[in-house]
Amino acid sequence: MPHPDELATRLRKAGCVFAEEEADLIIATADSDEEVDAMVARRTAGVPLEHVLGWVEFCGHVFAVDPGVFVPRRRTELLVAQAVARCRPGAIVVDLCCGSGAVGASIAAALPDVELHAADIDPAAVACARRNLAGIGQVHQGDLDEPLPRGLAGRVDVLVANVPYVPTTEIPHMPTEARDHESRVALDGGPDGLDLLRRLMRVAPRWLTSGGYVLAEADVGQRDAALAAVTAAGLRAEHRLDPDQGTLVVIGRKQP
Repeated sequence: MPHPDELATRLRKAGCVFAEEEADLIIATADSDEEVDAMVARRTAGVPLEHVLGWVEFCGHVFAVDPGVFVPRRRTELLVAQAVARCRPGAIVVDLCCGSGAVGASIAAALPDVELHAADIDPAAVACARRNLAGIGQVHQGDLDEPLPRGLAGRVDVLVANVPYVPTTEIPHMPTEARDHESRVALDGGPDGLDLLRRLMRVAPRWLTSGGYVLAEADVGQRDAALAAVTAAGLRAEHRLDPDQGTLVVIGRKQP
């Protein structure tokens, strides 16, 4: 295998900030010198490290992440934690805009015997989520809540969604790794970034059981508008912030 210092130098020249750590991960993942070279070439060409490796660590677990699929961010661990805090063993949990399925899988790992359903509109994400959720939950393909089994209506305890929330005009200013290598549908939240969040809140009451929760991630600067969307849907609104990560989780509760 190539020496880690040699790989780190190549990665650093390409602008990789954590070149030493990335070199170690590539060497640990690759099965041959040829694979190391191919992985380094992809990484120095701007492919996200997680797509190069084929996996991502999230909430203390390792999940597959395929090319083109949205990479779970560390900041989204707040969304998982808030969902778990409002769950119970045996709960019915739905993960919409599920991407790789890492959010739903992490919730299921924290709680025994949950009934998990996940859905995404992107075929590549659905294929990836089905691998990560094999034996854990069901994955459906379609737009937002459209593909969910009708029998879940009025029975869901926790509905969680890492909806896209980047304003359309901000997409060109995103890091190249995201802009060029993740699905546009997983990033673009419309003119103010909240199109999908508003849709989520409007449909949530249909699925939630009495006292059930819907949770979604947004940007801190979107707090007031996001909370207004929760209230407009007839849900009791609250939120949680992680100022260090710049993450906002908005929470709606269906009145008991």
